Amino acid sequence: MKRALITGGSGSIGSAICRELAKDGLSVVVHAHRHRTSAEDVANQILRAGGSAIVACFDVTDAEAAQRALTQILEAGPIQVLVNNAGIHDDAPMAGMRADQWNKVIAVSLCGFFNVTQPLLLPMIGTRWGRIITISSISAMLGNRGQTNYAAAKAGLHGASKSLALEVASRGVTVNVVAPGIIESRMAEQTFKPDKIEALVPMQRAGTPQEVAHLVAFLASERAGYISGQVIGVNGGMV
Repeated sequence: MKRALITGGSGSIGSAICRELAKDGLSVVVHAHRHRTSAEDVANQILRAGGSAIVACFDVTDAEAAQRALTQILEAGPIQVLVNNAGIHDDAPMAGMRADQWNKVIAVSLCGFFNVTQPLLLPMIGTRWGRIITISSISAMLGNRGQTNYAAAKAGLHGASKSLALEVASRGVTVNVVAPGIIESRMAEQTFKPDKIEALVPMQRAGTPQEVAHLVAFLASERAGYISGQVIGVNGGMV
Protein backbone atom coordinates (compact mmCIF):
# COMPACT_ATOMS: atom_id res chain seq x y z
CA MET A 1 0.00 0.00 0.00
CA LYS A 2 1.41 3.39 -1.00
CA ARG A 3 1.67 6.03 1.71
CA ALA A 4 0.62 9.69 1.37
CA LEU A 5 1.43 12.70 3.54
CA ILE A 6 -0.85 15.73 3.33
CA THR A 7 0.39 18.83 5.13
CA GLY A 8 -2.36 21.04 6.47
CA GLY A 9 -4.57 17.99 6.34
CA SER A 10 -7.00 19.23 8.98
CA GLY A 11 -8.37 22.17 6.94
CA SER A 12 -11.25 22.14 4.48
CA ILE A 13 -9.22 21.44 1.34
CA GLY A 14 -6.65 19.30 3.14
CA SER A 15 -9.24 17.06 4.78
CA ALA A 16 -11.05 16.55 1.47
CA ILE A 17 -7.74 15.50 -0.10
CA CYS A 18 -7.02 13.12 2.77
CA ARG A 19 -10.38 11.41 2.43
CA GLU A 20 -10.13 11.17 -1.36
CA LEU A 21 -6.65 9.63 -1.31
CA ALA A 22 -7.70 7.19 1.39
CA LYS A 23 -10.71 6.22 -0.74
CA ASP A 24 -8.26 5.45 -3.55
CA GLY A 25 -6.44 3.00 -1.29
CA LEU A 26 -3.54 5.04 0.02
CA SER A 27 -2.43 4.95 3.63
CA VAL A 28 -2.75 8.58 4.69
CA VAL A 29 -0.70 10.65 7.13
CA VAL A 30 -2.85 13.62 8.17
CA HIS A 31 -0.56 16.49 9.15
CA ALA A 32 -1.49 19.36 11.43
CA HIS A 33 0.37 21.89 13.53
CA ARG A 34 -1.95 23.54 16.04
CA HIS A 35 -5.11 21.63 15.19
CA ARG A 36 -4.39 18.07 16.31
CA THR A 37 -8.00 17.43 17.28
CA SER A 38 -9.22 18.35 13.79
CA ALA A 39 -6.58 16.09 12.22
CA GLU A 40 -7.63 13.24 14.50
CA ASP A 41 -11.24 13.77 13.42
CA VAL A 42 -10.18 13.43 9.76
CA ALA A 43 -8.14 10.30 10.50
CA ASN A 44 -11.04 8.77 12.43
CA GLN A 45 -13.42 9.46 9.53
CA ILE A 46 -11.04 7.60 7.24
CA LEU A 47 -10.68 4.70 9.65
CA ARG A 48 -14.45 4.39 10.08
CA ALA A 49 -14.78 4.22 6.29
CA GLY A 50 -12.33 1.31 6.20
CA GLY A 51 -9.24 3.25 5.19
CA SER A 52 -5.81 3.67 6.74
CA ALA A 53 -4.76 6.90 8.46
CA ILE A 54 -2.51 8.28 11.19
CA VAL A 55 -1.86 11.81 12.47
CA ALA A 56 1.45 13.71 12.52
CA CYS A 57 1.81 17.09 14.23
CA PHE A 58 4.75 19.41 13.63
CA ASP A 59 5.57 22.94 12.51
CA VAL A 60 6.59 22.92 8.84
CA THR A 61 8.56 26.16 9.37
CA ASP A 62 10.82 24.46 11.94
CA ALA A 63 13.35 22.46 9.92
CA GLU A 64 14.60 20.43 12.88
CA ALA A 65 11.12 19.58 14.13
CA ALA A 66 10.05 18.60 10.61
CA GLN A 67 13.13 16.41 10.20
CA ARG A 68 12.44 14.60 13.48
CA ALA A 69 8.81 13.99 12.62
CA LEU A 70 9.56 12.86 9.07
CA THR A 71 12.30 10.50 10.26
CA GLN A 72 9.73 8.83 12.50
CA ILE A 73 7.17 8.68 9.68
CA LEU A 74 9.74 7.11 7.34
CA GLU A 75 10.38 4.28 9.79
CA ALA A 76 7.18 2.70 8.46
CA GLY A 77 8.30 3.09 4.84
CA PRO A 78 8.73 5.78 2.20
CA ILE A 79 6.13 8.42 1.42
CA GLN A 80 5.29 8.10 -2.27
CA VAL A 81 2.58 10.75 -2.48
CA LEU A 82 3.27 14.13 -0.91
CA VAL A 83 0.68 16.91 -0.95
CA ASN A 84 2.12 20.24 0.22
CA ASN A 85 -1.09 21.94 1.31
CA ALA A 86 -0.01 23.89 4.42
CA GLY A 87 -0.35 27.64 4.01
CA ILE A 88 -1.58 30.73 5.82
CA HIS A 89 -2.95 34.18 5.02
CA ASP A 90 -1.98 37.39 6.80
CA ASP A 91 -3.30 40.05 4.45
CA ALA A 92 -2.45 43.74 4.36
CA PRO A 93 -1.63 46.35 1.71
CA MET A 94 2.12 46.18 1.20
CA ALA A 95 2.57 49.84 2.19
CA GLY A 96 1.32 48.90 5.66
CA MET A 97 2.55 45.32 5.83
CA ARG A 98 4.79 44.41 8.76
CA ALA A 99 7.94 42.37 8.23
CA ASP A 100 6.57 39.55 10.40
CA GLN A 101 3.46 39.33 8.20
CA TRP A 102 5.67 38.89 5.16
CA ASN A 103 8.06 36.46 6.79
CA LYS A 104 5.59 34.06 8.39
CA VAL A 105 3.49 33.65 5.23
CA ILE A 106 6.65 32.97 3.19
CA ALA A 107 7.92 30.61 5.89
CA VAL A 108 4.84 28.37 5.96
CA SER A 109 4.29 28.03 2.21
CA LEU A 110 7.77 28.26 0.75
CA CYS A 111 10.15 27.19 3.54
CA GLY A 112 7.60 24.57 4.57
CA PHE A 113 7.73 23.16 1.04
CA PHE A 114 11.49 22.66 1.37
CA ASN A 115 11.45 21.42 4.98
CA VAL A 116 8.93 18.69 4.17
CA THR A 117 9.78 17.77 0.58
CA GLN A 118 13.57 17.57 0.77
CA PRO A 119 13.80 14.87 3.49
CA LEU A 120 11.27 12.69 1.65
CA LEU A 121 12.90 12.86 -1.78
CA LEU A 122 15.60 10.19 -1.60
CA PRO A 123 13.32 7.53 -0.06
CA MET A 124 10.69 8.36 -2.69
CA ILE A 125 13.20 8.25 -5.53
CA GLY A 126 14.42 4.89 -4.22
CA THR A 127 11.01 3.40 -5.01
CA ARG A 128 11.17 4.72 -8.61
CA TRP A 129 7.62 6.04 -8.24
CA GLY A 130 6.33 9.20 -6.64
CA ARG A 131 3.91 12.10 -6.80
CA ILE A 132 4.56 15.55 -5.37
CA ILE A 133 1.55 17.86 -5.56
CA THR A 134 1.64 21.36 -4.14
CA ILE A 135 -1.42 23.50 -3.47
CA SER A 136 -0.96 27.07 -4.64
CA SER A 137 -3.57 29.75 -5.35
CA ILE A 138 -5.00 31.84 -8.13
CA SER A 139 -3.39 34.76 -6.28
CA ALA A 140 -0.02 33.51 -7.53
CA MET A 141 -1.27 33.66 -11.11
CA LEU A 142 -3.35 36.85 -11.12
CA GLY A 143 -2.25 38.70 -8.01
CA ASN A 144 -4.64 40.03 -5.39
CA ARG A 145 -4.85 43.24 -3.40
CA GLY A 146 -3.46 42.87 0.09
CA GLN A 147 -1.72 39.59 -0.70
CA THR A 148 1.77 40.44 -1.92
CA ASN A 149 3.17 38.09 0.73
CA TYR A 150 0.76 35.24 -0.07
CA ALA A 151 1.05 35.66 -3.84
CA ALA A 152 4.85 35.76 -3.60
CA ALA A 153 4.96 32.62 -1.49
CA LYS A 154 2.63 30.68 -3.77
CA ALA A 155 4.29 31.92 -6.98
CA GLY A 156 7.63 30.76 -5.58
CA LEU A 157 6.16 27.27 -5.33
CA HIS A 158 5.48 27.33 -9.07
CA GLY A 159 9.14 27.89 -9.90
CA ALA A 160 10.34 25.43 -7.28
CA SER A 161 7.98 22.73 -8.52
CA LYS A 162 8.91 23.19 -12.18
CA SER A 163 12.61 22.95 -11.30
CA LEU A 164 12.10 19.90 -9.09
CA ALA A 165 10.04 18.26 -11.84
CA LEU A 166 13.09 18.41 -14.11
CA GLU A 167 15.36 16.96 -11.45
CA VAL A 168 13.25 13.87 -10.71
CA ALA A 169 11.56 13.21 -14.06
CA SER A 170 13.83 10.27 -14.92
CA ARG A 171 13.14 8.63 -11.54
CA GLY A 172 9.43 8.02 -12.00
CA VAL A 173 8.44 11.00 -9.84
CA THR A 174 6.06 13.70 -11.07
CA VAL A 175 5.78 17.20 -9.58
CA ASN A 176 2.75 19.39 -10.16
CA VAL A 177 0.92 22.39 -8.72
CA VAL A 178 -2.83 22.81 -8.20
CA ALA A 179 -3.93 26.45 -7.99
CA PRO A 180 -7.47 26.81 -6.59
CA GLY A 181 -9.57 29.92 -7.04
CA ILE A 182 -12.45 30.77 -4.69
CA ILE A 183 -13.26 27.58 -2.80
CA GLU A 184 -16.08 27.11 -0.30
CA SER A 185 -14.81 27.62 3.25
CA ARG A 186 -15.55 29.67 6.32
CA MET A 187 -12.93 32.23 5.28
CA ALA A 188 -14.32 32.46 1.73
CA GLU A 189 -17.81 33.05 3.10
CA GLN A 190 -16.50 35.93 5.20
CA THR A 191 -14.46 37.43 2.35
CA PHE A 192 -16.66 36.94 -0.71
CA LYS A 193 -20.36 37.76 -0.78
CA PRO A 194 -22.46 35.83 -3.34
CA ASP A 195 -22.77 38.84 -5.65
CA LYS A 196 -19.00 39.32 -5.64
CA ILE A 197 -18.43 35.65 -6.50
CA GLU A 198 -20.88 35.97 -9.40
CA ALA A 199 -18.96 39.00 -10.66
CA LEU A 200 -15.50 37.43 -10.30
CA VAL A 201 -16.09 33.83 -11.37
CA PRO A 202 -17.39 33.05 -14.88
CA MET A 203 -19.13 29.95 -13.51
CA GLN A 204 -20.77 32.24 -10.92
CA ARG A 205 -20.13 30.01 -7.94
CA ALA A 206 -17.38 29.02 -5.56
CA GLY A 207 -15.68 25.69 -6.07
CA THR A 208 -15.82 22.91 -3.51
CA PRO A 209 -12.95 21.32 -1.59
CA GLN A 210 -14.01 18.02 -3.17
CA GLU A 211 -13.42 19.43 -6.66
CA VAL A 212 -9.85 20.29 -5.66
CA ALA A 213 -9.43 16.86 -4.08
CA HIS A 214 -10.59 15.10 -7.26
CA LEU A 215 -7.81 16.77 -9.27
CA VAL A 216 -5.20 16.01 -6.61
CA ALA A 217 -6.29 12.36 -6.54
CA PHE A 218 -5.96 12.13 -10.31
CA LEU A 219 -2.47 13.66 -10.23
CA ALA A 220 -1.54 11.19 -7.48
CA SER A 221 -2.67 8.21 -9.56
CA GLU A 222 -1.03 5.97 -12.13
CA ARG A 223 -3.14 7.68 -14.80
CA ALA A 224 -1.18 10.93 -14.41
CA GLY A 225 2.25 9.40 -14.97
CA TYR A 226 3.07 11.62 -17.97
CA ILE A 227 1.95 14.91 -16.38
CA SER A 228 4.71 16.83 -14.62
CA GLY A 229 5.91 20.39 -14.16
CA GLN A 230 2.39 21.78 -14.60
CA VAL A 231 0.38 24.45 -12.78
CA ILE A 232 -3.30 23.55 -13.07
CA GLY A 233 -6.05 25.93 -12.03
CA VAL A 234 -9.32 24.95 -10.33
CA ASN A 235 -11.07 28.28 -10.54
CA GLY A 236 -14.32 28.23 -12.50
CA GLY A 237 -12.77 29.96 -15.51
CA MET A 238 -11.20 32.95 -13.73
CA VAL A 239 -8.00 32.77 -15.81
